[in-house]
Amino acid sequence: MPITLSEKSFFGQPRSLVTIFGVEMWERFSFYGMQGILLLYMFYPASQGGLGISESVAVGVIGAYGGSVYLMTILGAWLADRLLGSERVLFYAAILVMFGHVALAVLPSFLGLAVGLICIAIGAGGVKSNATSVVGQLYAPGDVRRDAGFSLYYLGINLGAFLGPLLTGLLMTSYGFHWGFGLAAVGMAIGLTQYSFGRRALPQSSREVPNRLPADRRLRVALIGVAGIVVIIVLTVTGVVRIDNLSGIIIAISALAAVIYFALMLSSKRVTPLEKSRVLAFIPLFIASAAFWALYQQQFTVVTVFANNQLDLNIFGWTMPVAWVQSINPVFIIVLSGVFAALWTKLGSRQPSTPVKFGLGVIGVGIGFLLFLPIAHATEHSAPLLALVGILLVFTVSELLISPVGLSAATKLAPDVFRTQMIALLFLASALGTALSGGLAQFYSEDTSTLYFAISGIAAAALGAVLLMLSPWVRKKMNGVN
Repeated sequence: MPITLSEKSFFGQPRSLVTIFGVEMWERFSFYGMQGILLLYMFYPASQGGLGISESVAVGVIGAYGGSVYLMTILGAWLADRLLGSERVLFYAAILVMFGHVALAVLPSFLGLAVGLICIAIGAGGVKSNATSVVGQLYAPGDVRRDAGFSLYYLGINLGAFLGPLLTGLLMTSYGFHWGFGLAAVGMAIGLTQYSFGRRALPQSSREVPNRLPADRRLRVALIGVAGIVVIIVLTVTGVVRIDNLSGIIIAISALAAVIYFALMLSSKRVTPLEKSRVLAFIPLFIASAAFWALYQQQFTVVTVFANNQLDLNIFGWTMPVAWVQSINPVFIIVLSGVFAALWTKLGSRQPSTPVKFGLGVIGVGIGFLLFLPIAHATEHSAPLLALVGILLVFTVSELLISPVGLSAATKLAPDVFRTQMIALLFLASALGTALSGGLAQFYSEDTSTLYFAISGIAAAALGAVLLMLSPWVRKKMNGVN
């Protein structure tokens, strides 16, 4: 059962939030610690310990991999809703994440890259969808602490995201890439250990299977899964799926999966008319979220390339590791997430509606891209670090208007029989946007940077303005959910 207001709390929130806070913090430590050095590992030459992949192909792989992580939330959510329950999938998925980091650390060259990224993508997808679902189940319907609780949960994510790139970047600079990947594995092991001690106190509802798959259908589903794996292997061996077209494939799969999911929810006889109205309200939020992540996730592609080639990383005579740029955004999240949680709590029913927050967030990330224009053509290692810090501050404010709010909205708008899978649908927006971020980044270069930043920023700001205009309709379809 959800925790009530009268029970023991953690900073005013359900005490079991600590358990999910911890495992997600360490999972994000390992995930972002690895991702902070992953692009560099791919395009650095072999003489510097890298794989020597071209920058344009490497950023596409980063987008495809990031999109795959969010795409795998569908699998994690399906397993939770139909076979195992959210809590068990969360635990087993975290174990798979740890094995992925071990593979990157100990297996050589492209073998380690392939095995590691596949394991991490599948495992991280299961962690993301189900950790969010368990957090949502800590709260009773109508509990006004929900948005604030998700903001604190988001704080845990970003504590890990802050520390991960700092430490893996330092190890990479001092000892090599594989030491950094090894530290990511250690971090995930710590997260699993603390979670093992606290998982029994989580709500019983997190172990329930809301829409259990009938026993007579399990063999058929298993055969479909095996057939899917065989198809992927054949397409890879025959060259249809290649390293240079992965992002386009993930974009197409994510878009198709989203259409199918919305169609299933809107046509299901087990979804009430009220719930269907709320699903319709989620469509504009889905589109806005995908657009936001298409720009925001370029921190791991365009921003990393910009930092490596043009940013002045010299601080009082000491050269900062490139990977440390990835820790700037989490610092702002750590500082501001509590501010936003307190703000939403204080405003209560007077706070801006969910579609308004989304619209402002998309406009904000567009403004962030436009702020790149004065430094877009900076010569080698001459762009001021403070300018990038300011841009990432704008990104952070935008993120706090979309990401934790979107997680909360997904749990509030979800039909009962699609509880976890609604969260997977939100992550599908992230999958689509992240894959798009890799595809778009392939058009970026120092020569095209001004046009690239201008078009991206203006397009995002325009889309955000459209959502603001549509917000009354969206609120009406949300039927009482703010």
